[in-house]
Formats: sequence, structure tokens, C-alpha cells
Amino acid sequence: MGTFFQAFAHADFFGKVIFFALFLISCLCWVFLIQKLLVVKRALQKSKKFQRHVERNREEILNLTTHVSSPFCILYHSLKEKTVQLLDKNHYFSGELGGHQNHLSFADMEFLGSHLHAAVVKQREAIEKNLFILATTVTLAPFLGLLGTVWGILITFGELQAGHSASSNSVILGGLSTALTTTVLGLVIAIPALIAYSYLKNLSRSFTMQMHDFSHFLISTVELQYRKVDVR
Repeated sequence: MGTFFQAFAHADFFGKVIFFALFLISCLCWVFLIQKLLVVKRALQKSKKFQRHVERNREEILNLTTHVSSPFCILYHSLKEKTVQLLDKNHYFSGELGGHQNHLSFADMEFLGSHLHAAVVKQREAIEKNLFILATTVTLAPFLGLLGTVWGILITFGELQAGHSASSNSVILGGLSTALTTTVLGLVIAIPALIAYSYLKNLSRSFTMQMHDFSHFLISTVELQYRKVDVR
């Protein structure tokens, strides 16, 4: 770390601006990463807990109550709301026709499946929200490091061209240290950001598959209890 501080101290104004930019990008990246990991991990834990609750009480699939907010819970309440609306609609029209059945048709089940699929997509978008910060860091940090490299070399060659001695001129040494240090910092920032971005994308993909599986479980459970039997 002492080498970095020395390079910063010997850098000119524009070199210091590059150092500050790299520092701010690094801070933003790490704050976002920690916050996103905590949110996703908490959502996974709550979702698994809610899934076990639903599986234990599948016989009363439309009568479950929970105060825990999680993607699985949102999917359940979304399905419950639409299912109740469809059941009320079918019950109303069957009453007009002289019947009192309260079932779901094949078209109703397709509608519920499409509705849950859209809900899963929405939850995935919420999980991946602002991931562009990591992707931008992966691209931007090395370029800022390269900019510092080019700038430091330009300073060095400019001083040499002016006739200063490379062994005694602190400006030349500052240019060289800026060139090398900014390159290292850019890579040090970009590599963890790349790993974190890939990890979060894979985690989001895995969580999306779990949401699809949970949606299929909800649909099949509702279908077993409320689907109208086709009699020919």
C-alpha cells in the first residue's frame, strides 16, 4: 500500500484525478456488491423457508398467510389473487346458468401459468437490478488504468525531451510510478468485479430456476384442487 500512496503523492494533478476516479469506482463497486449479496442471500433464505411452509400446508393452498416478504411469497400472493378472481368469476357465471360449481377451466390454468411466468421474470429483473455497475466496473477500471499508464509515459517522455535527467527529476519518476500503479489498480479493481458479476449472474440464474420450479408446484397444486374435470 505504501507504493500506491507514494505514486499518488508524486503524481501530477491529472494523475491524481485518475487515482481518485479509480478509488471511487472501487468503493462504489464494493458497496454495491456487499449490499446485493446480502439482499440475495436473505431472499434465498426467506424463500426456502416459505417454500417449506407452503409444502406443509398444500391442502389449503389459497388460505395461507405470511408476513415474510420474499420472491416466493410474492409469487404465491400473485397466484392467490388471480386464482381467487377466476374462481369468483366462474362461480358468478355458473350461478347465472343454474349451477353452483366453483372450478377452474383449462384456459384459466393457462392464464395462471402465463401470469406466474411474467411474475418470475419481474422478480429476476429485481434481483439483477443495477448489476450494470459491476459490468461497467469490469470495463471502465482497466481503461482508466490504461489512461493513467499513457499519461504517465507522456509525462516521462515530455520531461526527457526537455532535457531533464531521469535519475534526478522527481517529475519523471512520478510519471513512471503513475503509469505502472494505475495499471495495477485498474486490474485489481476489475478482476474482483468480474468474478462478482459472474457469481451474481449464476446465482440469479439458479434462483430463477427455483422460482420456476416453485411456480410449477403452485400451479399443479391449484390444478389438483380446483381444475374442472373434463367429462366427455
